[in-house]
Amino acid sequence: MERSSQESHLRSEICVTYESPYPLYSMAISSSTHHHHPRIAIGSFIEEFSNRVDVVSFDEETLAVRTLPGLSFDHPYPPTKLMFHPNPRNSPDLLASSGDYLRLWEVRENSIESLSVLNNSKTSEFCAPLTSFDWNEVEPRRIGTSSIDTTCTIWDVERGVVETQLIAHDKEVYDIAWGEAGVFASVSADGSVRIFDLRDKEHSTIIYESPQPDTPLLRLAWNKQDVRYMATILMDSNKIVILDIRSPTMPVAELEKHRASVNAISWAPQSSRHICSGGDDSQALIWELPTLAGPNGIDPMSVYSASSEINQLQWSAAQPDWIAIAFSNKMQLLKV
Repeated sequence: MERSSQESHLRSEICVTYESPYPLYSMAISSSTHHHHPRIAIGSFIEEFSNRVDVVSFDEETLAVRTLPGLSFDHPYPPTKLMFHPNPRNSPDLLASSGDYLRLWEVRENSIESLSVLNNSKTSEFCAPLTSFDWNEVEPRRIGTSSIDTTCTIWDVERGVVETQLIAHDKEVYDIAWGEAGVFASVSADGSVRIFDLRDKEHSTIIYESPQPDTPLLRLAWNKQDVRYMATILMDSNKIVILDIRSPTMPVAELEKHRASVNAISWAPQSSRHICSGGDDSQALIWELPTLAGPNGIDPMSVYSASSEINQLQWSAAQPDWIAIAFSNKMQLLKV
C-alpha cells in the first residue's frame, strides 16, 4: 500500500515566529550583504486605504526577529507584492512595492525614504490596481508589472520611464515572472500562461491553458536554476502545475497532495528540483521533482503544519536554509 508522507507531519526542527499587530500578506527578504542580520519586509493586509510595511531583521544565531525603529512606513492599500533589489551592490537597499502604483523605497540604516511613484495611467483620476511585479535579476533596471486592466508594463526604474506596455491577456493579469533579460511570462484570469520576448512584442507563446475553460491562473514561478521549468497554480485548486517550456500544453508534473487550495509557490534558490508550496490546508510542502513521475503521483518530501491558512511564502537566495511563510498575523521562518 502506498504510504502517504502527508500522514507524517514533519514539524520544522527550528521555527521562528514573528507576530504582527495586523494580518500579513506580502513579504520580501533582502539579498544585501551590508547588514549583519538579513532584513525582511512584511506588508499588512487591511481592507482599507491605510496599510503598513515593516522591515525587521532576522538573527540566525539567536533565532530572533527584531523590529527596527524607523524602518516602518505607511502604504496606500495592502501591498500586493514586496521585493528587494535582486542584486544589491550598493548600500542603502532598495525596496519595491505594488498596489495602486509601483513604488520604490530606499531602506537606510534607520529610516525609509520614498524614491518614486511610477504611474503609467493616462488619466490621473483612476488607476488599474497592480496584482504583482517582478524585478529582473539579469537587467535590474527593469521591473515588469501585471495589472487587472489586462496589461503588463515594463519599467526602466533607473530612469523612471515605461519601456513598453503590452496587452498581455484577454482578462486580468495576476502574476508576472522574468526568465531572462528580455523574456517574461504572465498568468491571467483567462486561464493561460504566456511567454513574451521584448525583441518581438507583437507575439506571445501560450505554453499552458487551464483544463477547465476560464479557470484563472493565480501565480507563476519561473525556476531560476533551470529556466526550462516554471510552476503555476489554479484558482480554488489543490494542484501545482509544473511546466516545461520546451513541451507546451502538457504539464510535466502535477503536484496534488494539498488538501485545499494552494496560495503560494516558490522554487528553491539553490536547487533546480525543489519547490515549496503553501495553502488553505495550513500546510507548507516541500517537493522534490523526480526525473520521471510514477503512476501514483508525487509525494512531498516534507510537510510543515501552520496554525492557519498560509497566504504567502518566500524561499530566498540570501537565506536558502530558511523558508518564510505568512499566515494570519504571523510570519514564520522554517529551517529546511
